[in-house]
Amino acid sequence: MIKLFSIICLVCLFSINTVLGQNYKTHKVKSGETIESISKEYSVTPNDIYSINPDAKKGLKPNSLLIIPIIKVEEPAVTIVKELQTFRTHKTRKNETLYSLAKENNIEEEDIKKYNTFLYANPLRKGDEIQIPVFKIIKIVETKNPTKPYTVLPKEGKWRIAYKFGITVTELENLNPNMSETLQEGEVIQVPNITKTDEKLVDDQYSYYKVLPKEGFFRLKLKLGLEQDQLEALNPGLNETGLKEGMVLKVPFDKLANNNEPTNAKNLGHYIHDYSTKHIAVMLPFRLNRVVFDSVAGTKESMKDPYLNASLDFHSGILIAIDSLKKLGISLKVDVYDTKYQVSEVEKIINEHNFENVDAVIGPLTPNNFDKVASELRLYNVPVVSPIGENLNLYENVFQTRPSAELLRTKVINYVKTLPDVKNTIIISDTKNASVAGQIKQEFFNARQVFSRKNKEGKDDNYVLVNDIALVLKPGLNMVFLETQNEGFASNVTSILNSLIQKENIEEKKPQIDIILATTNINSAFESDEISNEHLSNLQFTYGSMSRSSDGVANNSFIKKYQEIYHVTPNKRAVRGFDITMDVVLRLVSSDDLYKSVNDSPLTEYVENEFGYKKKLFGGFYNDAAYLVKYQDLSIVEINQ
Repeated sequence: MIKLFSIICLVCLFSINTVLGQNYKTHKVKSGETIESISKEYSVTPNDIYSINPDAKKGLKPNSLLIIPIIKVEEPAVTIVKELQTFRTHKTRKNETLYSLAKENNIEEEDIKKYNTFLYANPLRKGDEIQIPVFKIIKIVETKNPTKPYTVLPKEGKWRIAYKFGITVTELENLNPNMSETLQEGEVIQVPNITKTDEKLVDDQYSYYKVLPKEGFFRLKLKLGLEQDQLEALNPGLNETGLKEGMVLKVPFDKLANNNEPTNAKNLGHYIHDYSTKHIAVMLPFRLNRVVFDSVAGTKESMKDPYLNASLDFHSGILIAIDSLKKLGISLKVDVYDTKYQVSEVEKIINEHNFENVDAVIGPLTPNNFDKVASELRLYNVPVVSPIGENLNLYENVFQTRPSAELLRTKVINYVKTLPDVKNTIIISDTKNASVAGQIKQEFFNARQVFSRKNKEGKDDNYVLVNDIALVLKPGLNMVFLETQNEGFASNVTSILNSLIQKENIEEKKPQIDIILATTNINSAFESDEISNEHLSNLQFTYGSMSRSSDGVANNSFIKKYQEIYHVTPNKRAVRGFDITMDVVLRLVSSDDLYKSVNDSPLTEYVENEFGYKKKLFGGFYNDAAYLVKYQDLSIVEINQ
């Protein structure tokens, strides 16, 4: 059988060579060889090989046979240039003609006439004395340079130029080893020497996607929702070359939202079209004037300042964002100001610096300082972005990134209403949150209410007894709202609720009791060390949040980079600094300005935060996007609705 198979292979091979004749030959693949190395060996392109061996796109196997086309190499064009050196006098003899003289001297008849003008009107006669030109023959071989200079146009980055000339970004960088990360208008670089008609047109009606390492058509189908034939139709030549890392593909404008993500958030990194330098300002209350630098002990003591710590955390995230944006080819001018937590200092900063051409201001953190900046910069229509403030004066130039408490409360209540199998609703609160408990009661008319026990003065003692809750529980699923800002009360209630969860026991006639805990106002009371995360996980503690946990975010390059630089895991403030900076700048470079980006990019999402701005009538913009999360298996996970 093996012999038979070998004979068949030989016959097939012979047949191929016979049919293809002198125009093709075969190549036996050796271990470690690639299409690129084989194409160089035979002076052909990878496309030439793929066109005859389409299965080679799936990979090369040692000892397999490839059919290699023999491409006739075009002889370079040669231009003959005759350079006159001198003249030789000649007296014509009998039977000599212009033709014989030209042939004898390896010149043209026209060359003789040119320097003996009487021959234009008269024939050559015996005895004529003529001047024979003596030329130096120069051969100019016209060779085509593989590259040519190219002047960078406005708003052009690496990916646009790579797409235009049909190469990958890496190949463009290899052609220009000294090229900077950000290309400047008017900069001259080297590109493939193709004709103008072969250049691809960058169509702003489409978006463009750079192929990542190890991405095949199946993975792109999951990510972009496009079949292989659709991608090949949009990108002529793709069916011959196959996918290559760094290749830029044209895709429909609405296909770059990651279909694997639960939201329809845009990744604005794929929508960059403006590569001009953007100018942003950052205002944070570092209060460096209060830092004591005279001694290590004094400096350490100064570091306890909560405003300094918050500013340093936020700023550390901003620095990582700036580096990430630079790698995307974005040029930034960033001014950082210390507001010192003083309105007077803010006023001084604005008066002493020109903000007229600033594209956006991030900060200040504190309400009074932020209000001062926003109100002063309204004159120039400069967008001012609040990192953490809420209930702000929404001037026309204000962007409030923190979602409102009302949005978070509504998100939780609406979610609870969709839960199936809830048999009972309970609202537990202290006196301070009685009004909130009343609002929840209006949404769930049949809910039972439990209030904190009180002391002799009638004030909250911030605890309840087991029976206070046990008596209002019902068999099946119980939904419990807990509204408090008191750590002790939150710890007391969660501990009791956890103890009241029970499995069904038919012998003891105990029904199954399940409990889901929620709050409409997440605050530090629920993050206290007094509360067991295990209890919160058992209770599937649910709440609305302006951020999600980054623990489960796949391929989180920000966290890896942060740990690499600072050797710690970034806290919420650092992540928020990164996310807000990324969002502000990417909105600036993917739209005409920050205001227009609200319509162009309704929803964006980064490491832990998402931004979906809406405009207040006769006012500024507020973030109408938030997460719904819950504790599960000792982690905080996002609830996909």
